[in-house]
Amino acid sequence: MNFFISDELQQLYPDVALGIMHYQAIVQKSTPALLELVDKTISELQAKYTMDDIARIPQIAATRNAYKALGKSPQEYRNAAEAMLRRVVKGNGLYHINNIVETNNLVSISSGYSIGSYDVSCLSGNITLHRAPDGAIYEGIGKGSINIEYLPTLYDDIGAFGNPSSDSRRAMIQAGDREIVSVLYAFDDGNGLEEWMTHFKNLLQTYCDVQSAKGSIFRGSDKIILFEK
Repeated sequence: MNFFISDELQQLYPDVALGIMHYQAIVQKSTPALLELVDKTISELQAKYTMDDIARIPQIAATRNAYKALGKSPQEYRNAAEAMLRRVVKGNGLYHINNIVETNNLVSISSGYSIGSYDVSCLSGNITLHRAPDGAIYEGIGKGSINIEYLPTLYDDIGAFGNPSSDSRRAMIQAGDREIVSVLYAFDDGNGLEEWMTHFKNLLQTYCDVQSAKGSIFRGSDKIILFEK
């Protein structure tokens, strides 16, 4: 599975990069230890930030700037990291889904990078991050049909399936033994990706019993391999 960033998107917003984690995992209910870490992190972030602070977090600010450059309102279509942090600061917490989603969300609220995790068996061919065209829609997870036009969106041979605001139902993570690709959406040229991908890998190994993971960063036409096991 190869990843690309479209020329159009790079021209509109050159500082785009993708962090890619590829691994096998048993998707199941989160352990008490993982949920305890999530709750502890939520409490720390709730104490650290005000609502006004969230949009100024560098990774979130960069994502908002990218949305503006692509023609999408970052206020009407908040990226997932920002939306979750707003819930956290308001004291609403986060929903408990499964061990992979919890780990995904934990890294996202801690780093400010929006992250999507996808079932590889539901994907086909190479994957490219495009600016979604006029009128583009797909069935979002728990949201019905959503407007994705102009959002930076992942496409495979079948069509669109994920973006930093809301993923489609097609490749959603469900219980069982799954081959998974997790994508960290970066619009700060990926300057902080290596640190957070290593942290993500460690969390997967500690709390999700992931035995090995491949990690790469895609920036422009370059691919940087971080780890292969």
